[in-house]
Amino acid sequence: MTTALSALSLPISLCKPPRFSSRKKLQGGRVVRVGVFAVVGEVDGSSIEKKSGLHPLFDVEDPRPRVFRSKGKFLDMNQALEVARYDIQYCDWRARQDVLTIMLLHDKVVDVLNPLAREYKSIGTVKKELAELQEDLAEAHKQVHISEARVSAALDKLAFMEELVNESLVQKQNIPESDRLSLSPSTSSASNDIAKPRTARRSLNVSGPVQKYHPRLKNFWYPVAFSDDVKDDNMIPIDCFEEPWVLFRGKDGKVGCVQNTCAHRACPLHLGSVVDGNIQCPYHGWEFSTDGKCQKMPSARLLDIRIRSLPCFEQDGFVWIWPGDAPPAATLPSLKPPPGFVIHAEITMEIPIEHGLLIDNLLDLAHAPFTHTSTFAKGWSVPSLVKFLTPGNGLQGHWDPYPIDMEFGPPCMVISTIGISKPGRLEGQNTRQCSTHLHQLHVCLPSTRHKTRLLYRMSLDFAPFLQHLPFMQILWRHFAEKVLNEDLRLVEGQQERMINGANVWNWPVVYDKLGVRYRIWRDALERGNKKLPFERSTE
Repeated sequence: MTTALSALSLPISLCKPPRFSSRKKLQGGRVVRVGVFAVVGEVDGSSIEKKSGLHPLFDVEDPRPRVFRSKGKFLDMNQALEVARYDIQYCDWRARQDVLTIMLLHDKVVDVLNPLAREYKSIGTVKKELAELQEDLAEAHKQVHISEARVSAALDKLAFMEELVNESLVQKQNIPESDRLSLSPSTSSASNDIAKPRTARRSLNVSGPVQKYHPRLKNFWYPVAFSDDVKDDNMIPIDCFEEPWVLFRGKDGKVGCVQNTCAHRACPLHLGSVVDGNIQCPYHGWEFSTDGKCQKMPSARLLDIRIRSLPCFEQDGFVWIWPGDAPPAATLPSLKPPPGFVIHAEITMEIPIEHGLLIDNLLDLAHAPFTHTSTFAKGWSVPSLVKFLTPGNGLQGHWDPYPIDMEFGPPCMVISTIGISKPGRLEGQNTRQCSTHLHQLHVCLPSTRHKTRLLYRMSLDFAPFLQHLPFMQILWRHFAEKVLNEDLRLVEGQQERMINGANVWNWPVVYDKLGVRYRIWRDALERGNKKLPFERSTE
C-alpha cells in the first residue's frame, strides 16, 4: 500500500456538514443539537459506492493502465524518470483510497453511536460493532502509515532520477567537447566514431604515470599537522607538493613553516634542534627563525641570508600552510567537530598512495562490506542497491541505505558522520534517526606523487569518559591502521596498474557519484575554470 503526502494532508474540515440536524428541548430549556452522518457505502477493500460529495476528492482514476511498460527492457534515464513519476501517481491514488476508507469507517462509527440513524440495538451489539470498527480503523491507520513511508521512498526515488537526468543535461551543455570525460575504451577503428547507444557512456580518464601536481592545486590553505604535536622544543618535517618543509615554534610560541634545507650546504634542518625559538642546522650551527631569516652564523660573518617560508596559522587544532604562489585567502575553512561532539583521537600517518586515489577510496562507502570484513563493516549485509543522494550542485550528501552523511571539502578533506548504535553496528535509515554518532575527518595532504600525509580526527557525541582512559589513543590508532591496511593492499594495486596505463575510473556507477564529482571538480580547477563545479553559493 502506498500513499501521497498531498492526500494525507487534507484537513478533516473538508467534510460536508450533516445532512440535517434536529433540535430537542430538554427540561430546563437547554437545546441539544444532534448531527446525523449518513453511511454512503460499505468498504469491502475493492470497490466503494460513489454517493458522497467527498468521492471526487479522493476516489480518482487508477493510473496503473497508463504505466510505462518496461518489463524485460533496459531503460534510459528519461524512461526511468517516467516510471518513477507513474509510481508517484499510483502512490497518490492508493493514498486517496486509504483516506476515504478511514472517513467511511468514521461515518460508520457515528452511525453506530447515533440513536437517530439506527434501529434499536442492545448494548452488547453496539459494543461488538464498535470493537469491530476499532479494529478496522486501526488497520486503516496502519495502511496509511505504510503508505506514508512508501511515498517518501518513491519521492526520494523520483528526486534521484530527476537529478541524474539534470546532471546529464548540464554536463552536455556546459562542458566543452574537448574537456568532456573520455569515452570508455573501446576504440581502435574509425567505425567507432559513429555514435551508438551502447558506446555513448562516458567515463573518467585517470590513467598513466602520476603527473606533476598542477600549480593551481597549491592555492589553498592546507592542514599539515595537529597543533598539539608541535611542541616548543621539537620539529615536524613534512613533504608538500614534492617539496620538503619543517614546522616548529618560534620565540613567541607561534608555529612557522620553513624550507627543510639549510641555505649553507643543503643539510636537512629537521636533523638539528630548536634553540631559543630558532631552528639550528646540525652541520655548522646556522640558525633560522620562523620567517626563514638566518639569525646566527657561528664562525663566520653574519650575512643577510634567508630560506623560503610559507604563510602559517593555527586554527581548529590544526597547523595550516599556504603552499601556492597566489595571495593567501583571507579566511580558513572551519574543521571544528559539530556541536555536541568531543574529539577522542588525532592520528597522523604517511600513506604510500597518491592523494587523489586515497580521496577516491575515502569517498566510496560501497566497498565496505567487501573490504572491511574484519573491522568496522564486519557483519554488514550487502544491499541490493547502494546510492549516494546529494543536491544537484554539491559535494555533500548522504548514503542510502547506510545512515552516513559525507562531504568532500576542497582541497583535500573528507568529512563523514556515521549513525551507530554501538561500534560496528549501524542504526536507523539516516543519521537523524540515530541517537549516537561518530564524526570523522580525513585530511589527505599531497606529499609527493606517490605519498600522502593523512591526518585523521575522530569525534563522538557519546561516552565522553573514553577520552580519559589510559592508552585509548594507542587503541584508536591500532584500529585506524587496521582499517587502513584493509584498503591499502587494494589501492596500492590500483596505483600500480594506473601507472602502467590502466584507467582506475573506467566504469563509474550510481554509488560513485561523490568520487566522480571530486574528479570533475579537480579537473576543472586544473583547467583554470573561473567558476568551479559544485561550489557552494556564498550569500
